[in-house]
Amino acid sequence: MEKQALSPRQSVLVGVTLFSMFFGAGNLILPPLVGFQAGSEGVPAMVGFLLAGIGLPVLGIIAVALAGTIRDLASRVHPVFASVFVAAVYLAIGPCLAIPRTSSTSFEMLQPLLPVGVPLEAGRLAFSIAFFVAAYLLAMHPGRLTHLLGRVTGPALIALIIAVTGAALLSPAPEGVAAAQGAYAQGAGMQGFLVGYQTMDLLASLTFGIVIATNIRELGVTSDAGLTREVSRAGLFAGILMALIYCGLAAVGANLSVAQPELTNGAAILSASASLHFGTVGLVLVAAIFLLACLNVCIGLISCCGTYFAGVFPRVPYKMWALGFAVFSCVVSNFGLDAILAFSVPLLNSMYPIAIVLVLMGLLHTACDRLPQLWPWVVGLTALVSVATSVRDAFFTGAWLPFDAIPLASLGMGWVLPALLGVVLGVIHARIEAAREKA
Repeated sequence: MEKQALSPRQSVLVGVTLFSMFFGAGNLILPPLVGFQAGSEGVPAMVGFLLAGIGLPVLGIIAVALAGTIRDLASRVHPVFASVFVAAVYLAIGPCLAIPRTSSTSFEMLQPLLPVGVPLEAGRLAFSIAFFVAAYLLAMHPGRLTHLLGRVTGPALIALIIAVTGAALLSPAPEGVAAAQGAYAQGAGMQGFLVGYQTMDLLASLTFGIVIATNIRELGVTSDAGLTREVSRAGLFAGILMALIYCGLAAVGANLSVAQPELTNGAAILSASASLHFGTVGLVLVAAIFLLACLNVCIGLISCCGTYFAGVFPRVPYKMWALGFAVFSCVVSNFGLDAILAFSVPLLNSMYPIAIVLVLMGLLHTACDRLPQLWPWVVGLTALVSVATSVRDAFFTGAWLPFDAIPLASLGMGWVLPALLGVVLGVIHARIEAAREKA
């Protein structure tokens, strides 16, 4: 007999699974940086960050549960678009950004422990080679490590984050917090929202959603209504847990905004906080847990991306894809965490608006599928604006584009009105096609 709902224990298990899938390097390093840079504007900045870093991924999970896989969603636009966009998503959450970031984040945490006299570049190179050799070898047999890391490093990581954030909350900086920096001074909420793109969790949710939905089906809930309800519960559980951790990490950054204004990224902020409150012992423990957590994420991403591309291009075996991704990621990681984060901004600014409209249309797929012309118009216009603007920002900084005249463009949301225009044009196109068929 079909189950209508999971038991409380099963719901928690699914929620923890979803949390574990999402929580990686970006989730650790971005919130403290938001708190550090937003300073006195930390509350609106974190509201925006939570909307992009938690709200959108939860919607992505639900959209995939309702409308099918990421390829099913993208194929509604066009098969060629589906192939390009899905590959771009896997490359972004894999070797181009997320995988190198695991090594860079780990090294940033270990950097204060380097022996005196060791050049920074030499230390980073040696660490990245050892890190990716280990990740590649373990990705060949991931089952041997998953059980240990799932039981030990995940809970230990959360416990240490609670310790570090608790220390920051219980002993706030006597100097207070600094004034908001840069874009946070003009629009903290919107800047926080845009920084939330860098978690890459919305893109990840498009690949994770089908996994969560499959697990829920295997637990006995197979109806559409029951599936949507249980996916939503899992997303709510994971979202609340992540929100609490994010806010705590942001408080860590805010606490150091006056005392150590020279810090430039979230990993350095967490290292400084751990050292301040716990000394060398705390720094060593936090560095070790970050290393294990990032290694675990790296193994999973190499496996995920290698499996996908081996399926698409079967002539190249999984082991070769995994090796190629490990080598490429090793090279990218040596540019340093700051460079990786800087590169991620234009790339994610081009992909996120497309993912957002795909998710929103996926949530409304029953209505949108009645007017199939909506999909190419809405996604196409969104992609045109977001990609063109991101290319300009990456390679021709300061150059003027006609899209700059669109309302909300100055806030990084110039794609919103073109997407709405796409809805209008899609409806008109659908009605014209319907009239032709009747004639």
